[in-house]
Amino acid sequence: MEKRNIAVCIILSMVTCGIYGLVWFIQMTDDASNASGDHSMSGGMALLLTIVTCGLYQIYWAYKMGKLVAEAGGTDNSTLYLILQILGLGIVNYCLIQSELNQLAN
Repeated sequence: MEKRNIAVCIILSMVTCGIYGLVWFIQMTDDASNASGDHSMSGGMALLLTIVTCGLYQIYWAYKMGKLVAEAGGTDNSTLYLILQILGLGIVNYCLIQSELNQLAN
């Protein structure tokens, strides 16, 4: 698991019209799965399910990421992530999750 600069990830997501955001989504999911030892959710599969369900899967993803981060030794913010995702603030979730993963990478 590598530390990622959150500001750079946001800028790259905007500059690439969201394409880097998809890569970041996959990387975060894989990092959280590897850190927690729970390989029930892979980044590629999560992205595919998000696309197939027109974004509805991402609501579950946000909750599950909170649980995975907690299993890896971070804070359980799954309810916060769920609420933010429902409110359409997915990028805030990305930042919070990446911040937790950066702390775990130490």
